[in-house]
Amino acid sequence: MYSDVLLTIVLLAAAIAAILLLAGSYFYNYAILRRKKEFLQHDEDLKGMNSGGEWVHSKEWLKQQDYKELTINSSDGLKLNAIYLPAADNSDKVAILVHGYSSWSGSMASFAQYYSQELGYSILMPDLRGHGKSEGKYIGFGWHDRKDMLQWIDVMIEKHGSSCQIVLHGVSMGGTTVLMTSGEELPDNVRCIVSDCAYSSVEGILGYHMKRMFKLPKFPLLNVTSLISRIRAGYSIKEASALVQVEHACKPILFIHGSEDKFVPTKMVYQLYDAAASAKELLIIDGAEHAMSYWVAPAAYKAKVEEFLDKHTKR
Repeated sequence: MYSDVLLTIVLLAAAIAAILLLAGSYFYNYAILRRKKEFLQHDEDLKGMNSGGEWVHSKEWLKQQDYKELTINSSDGLKLNAIYLPAADNSDKVAILVHGYSSWSGSMASFAQYYSQELGYSILMPDLRGHGKSEGKYIGFGWHDRKDMLQWIDVMIEKHGSSCQIVLHGVSMGGTTVLMTSGEELPDNVRCIVSDCAYSSVEGILGYHMKRMFKLPKFPLLNVTSLISRIRAGYSIKEASALVQVEHACKPILFIHGSEDKFVPTKMVYQLYDAAASAKELLIIDGAEHAMSYWVAPAAYKAKVEEFLDKHTKR
């Protein structure tokens, strides 16, 4: 009888483990595996982005520019791609503009047009690993991408000289990517960082969406998904934290977030701002949903960015 009970317990535990592994694999494929994320097209909290409008307006401008495509090989052997648009007057200022989740370099065209035409910067727009023309079978959520960013920074210094001034500006996952980069050892050329609607950590944002989209608690599914991510993508969900990285930041950071952001909850920007060790500023755009701050209040957005850049770059 004892052996029957023990066998039942073992079989039950094995069944639970199998179910958790299947569920963890599902969530890995859903969120991290490189593939089209169709669920984003129907998300009510992304209706501003999904409606097109200003997000796509500048793509026609980009098509007309004489840009080049650059490539690097990542430390783990991936070929990564970027769009490079030098300034017409050989300016020593460079803006590295970083796109969001399941997007590509060209989606930052509006910001490229702003930095190029209004501020006179040279532009680099990388395709993050697993996106656009860059190789990679998984989405790094900014974690492995932070190392790739260091290589892109070196490429810009090589092209523009040792006195060039670099600004990192990212939106959504791109915002988190530049924050994760902030915790690395950066050259003096990187003058400051602008992070727009970033999430605090991969664990935080995936746990939030497990509850928001599936009405599920993050434990134990997120733990299992993290283990699968470690095996398949080479990083665990728990280690990929912008909160930890900004604690080591030395470069000034401007945090921007919309007050009505439900996709990356606004509370995360306050967590990041409080954790940041470097000089920091905060701009909350009233009424802006996710990644829409630039278009909801363009004058306020640009004024704050330009004030911030003037403080931390040389004319």
